Amino acid sequence: MPLHASRTALATALAVAAVTPAALTALAAPATAADNGTAVVSRGVEIPEFYNPPAELPAADGELVRTEPLPLGVGLSIPGIGSLPGTATRVMYKTTDNNGAPAAVTGAYIEPFAAWTGAGDRPLVVVAPGTMGQGDQCSASLGLERPILFNGKTVSVGYEDIGIYRLLARGVAVMVTDYVGLGATDRLHTYVDRVDGGHAVLDAARAARAVPDASVTAGSRVALYGYSQGGGATGSASELASTYAPEINLVGAYVGAPPADLRATADGIDGSALVAALAWTINGLAQSNPELRPILDENLNAAGHAALEDLSTACVADGIIGYPFRRSTSWTTTGESLDDIIEREPEVRAIISEQKLGHVAPRIPVRLATGTQDDIVPHEQSRQLAVDWCGHGAKVTYQAVVLPNLGDGLITNHVTPLLVDQTAAINWITDRVKGVAAGSNCASMPVQP
Repeated sequence: MPLHASRTALATALAVAAVTPAALTALAAPATAADNGTAVVSRGVEIPEFYNPPAELPAADGELVRTEPLPLGVGLSIPGIGSLPGTATRVMYKTTDNNGAPAAVTGAYIEPFAAWTGAGDRPLVVVAPGTMGQGDQCSASLGLERPILFNGKTVSVGYEDIGIYRLLARGVAVMVTDYVGLGATDRLHTYVDRVDGGHAVLDAARAARAVPDASVTAGSRVALYGYSQGGGATGSASELASTYAPEINLVGAYVGAPPADLRATADGIDGSALVAALAWTINGLAQSNPELRPILDENLNAAGHAALEDLSTACVADGIIGYPFRRSTSWTTTGESLDDIIEREPEVRAIISEQKLGHVAPRIPVRLATGTQDDIVPHEQSRQLAVDWCGHGAKVTYQAVVLPNLGDGLITNHVTPLLVDQTAAINWITDRVKGVAAGSNCASMPVQP
């Protein structure tokens, strides 16, 4: 068997092993503090000192601040041969937030063990994680190091590892972003912020080329991969790329279940098992827009303030366990819903409106997939983004993932399409980085479900 074939086979085998619960559970471990300083503690988890940004950041967007080896929680090192599924590096790089200020972002670059068998330099896929939470211990880069974290105070699952390992098995280099403030300990995570998310994704692509021993180059084809929060981030990056990072050789983006319209999405998650995402949205918007804080002080009652504070350090599982099926009406002084407050507060409406995707056509092919029963990130608003992009002349492959109703408000209608559609999404991404031309179904998409 040729060396590249054996490397690919081994990487694929590891990817399959990586998704077994037994493997993940056996390798779960608490975070430890770095030896060179006092780490931030989030819900009893010490965040390594690496994640504490320096006072001064580089001038250039995408420039590396620091790197260090990242031990993969599920992996294998073979002396004289290499590491399966690849060699991981923890990274911190500079981006610009939506206020035009410098911000540090952490993440991870993984150089795959599997050889790249396509034409050209090894390609890169930037993975924008789905909702992980708002506590620094929830970051996707730490999820690669410890796929399951449970210490009695917090629960975090690195569920994005599955897709990451599948990409690595194809010989594609992967760069994972933690976003602004998720991991990096200097500020609160600006959850679903359109500009922050898009910039973090694009600057991750820039940073990957500078990682020591990385094989990706300025000429490498680059694709973006994200679902849910990640789909919003890759959708934003697709819109912003031509003006913010025109030098990146972008060839396509998978935009899964994007929260393109935050107001419609907030209405979908209010009262669901994932109502915690409402708090993360409010916290993130207030981090980016301090003018919201007096409005929050006026409209939130003690329970609302306590929930926002508590959830600011929570991961997804913490939110589901602690705040299932709550209504935002229980958090307000008047008993109004969050949507009612948005409706009567023009300043809030304006900020929410600025977050909406669909006003700009991506100049790269995009594949937008959404489950027809998704009620957490509502199907209708995700599909409308595809309609809007098509109307602006974008090349869109729209995929409606048709499944039965698996339980209103239970998250199952949102998570299942991610798993069902993942192989097709990865195949589409692989074709793009191989140089295969993308099609479009804009002409027929409006009549689909």
